[in-house]
Amino acid sequence: MAKPKKVFVCNQCGASHAKWSGKCSACGSWNTMTEEIVNEGAPTSLEKYDKSPSTRTAPVELSDIEMGEMKRVPTSDREFDRVLGGGLVPGSVVLIGGEPGIGKSTLLLKIAFSAKFDKKALYVSGEESAEQIKMRANRMGLGENEGWILPETRLDNVLKVANKVKPGIVIIDSVQTITSSYLDSAAGTISQVRECAATLQQYAKSKGIPVILVGHITKEGTIAGPKVLEHIVDTVLNFEGDRNYMYRILRTQKNRFGSTDELGIYEMNATGLEAVENPSRFMLRQSEDELSGSTISAAIEGIRPLLIETQALVSPAIYGNPQRSPTGFDLRRLSMLLAVLEKKGGHQFGTKDVFLNLAGGIKIMDPAMDLSVAAALLSSLEDIPVPENICFCGEIGLSGEIRAVGRIEQRIQEAARLGFKYMYYSKYNNLKAIKKEIELELIPLGKVDELYSSLFV
Repeated sequence: MAKPKKVFVCNQCGASHAKWSGKCSACGSWNTMTEEIVNEGAPTSLEKYDKSPSTRTAPVELSDIEMGEMKRVPTSDREFDRVLGGGLVPGSVVLIGGEPGIGKSTLLLKIAFSAKFDKKALYVSGEESAEQIKMRANRMGLGENEGWILPETRLDNVLKVANKVKPGIVIIDSVQTITSSYLDSAAGTISQVRECAATLQQYAKSKGIPVILVGHITKEGTIAGPKVLEHIVDTVLNFEGDRNYMYRILRTQKNRFGSTDELGIYEMNATGLEAVENPSRFMLRQSEDELSGSTISAAIEGIRPLLIETQALVSPAIYGNPQRSPTGFDLRRLSMLLAVLEKKGGHQFGTKDVFLNLAGGIKIMDPAMDLSVAAALLSSLEDIPVPENICFCGEIGLSGEIRAVGRIEQRIQEAARLGFKYMYYSKYNNLKAIKKEIELELIPLGKVDELYSSLFV
């Protein structure tokens, strides 16, 4: 029998220490040591679960390697395939994280039981019973589809079932609930997460079956467990959005088989998650009346152009301490734009409450939204509506200049496709190649004070 051994593992980096200390010597974090018990001399590979002999490989010359076309397994979800780069790669391991209740299990249940795989899917749930999963599947209209449900938390039992049924895809919901019988620590600890993830990766590579892992996140918004978990897997996806809004965004943080610039947009409804084919139309203003403080921005998320409504409200500060409250926009960026408008434009915001909201509940970090935010703030300050056929695109610098932004052609083409007549942009962008190809009047601006004189004078 293997001898039990006590070790102290850092919750931040996963480094092991022989004795407890207040500070981790590997990453420098304080008060992150937890005691765990491991079996000394226990095997640490897939061979302890699968008794089949391993094959040894020989090194190959780089020039002798033949490049073949990478095979992908498409799912029934076009947005999910877009984020992955065209579909699941056989033998790949995908890690998806997000806030509780954001829709991770709903999305993966749809992928498991509506995708046309060559073989049935195996959905392993360590958090819900088979009856609970059946209820959700019935609500989503998937109750009659084929596939296996396995409520299990023991890794060796999961691998035994997978080797028996030979599924086309394995989904683990979630990796923090799976435990290895070769470790005596509790589920969700550093050693358990690391061991289970490494074993599932070896299983995926050896069998050529894609494996999707659901990961819990911490209160800081990062995936729980050791950082090595994200290094083990091939793809890391982050499912984000506000639970009080209908829209969800699936972002790529790491992808060994595709681009990390893609993102998928979903809408949550009564029957589950639905892919949004044209997100710009959903995020534009829904009122036919012209209202002050509302403008349209041509932003870029990943490599996809989006037209997003920016709403601003500027009102006198009743309680003496002016508020700055943005939703979906960076607070420090908003404070900088207000300072530039005061210093370079002469507009007084110091005694005003300022509220800013991006429609749809999404978060955008594109600096090209600066011009739209500034126009919305000025529109609310003067209480003068901005015509609904105008779109904005430009970054504002600290000296009040409107700087050029990237992918300007894609932004203009998206605005023209949705019927906008005018676009304000930076005069430092070179648009000679596309001016003759679009039915959109382009209005160049050089400084932020030109924005006010062009819109409201």
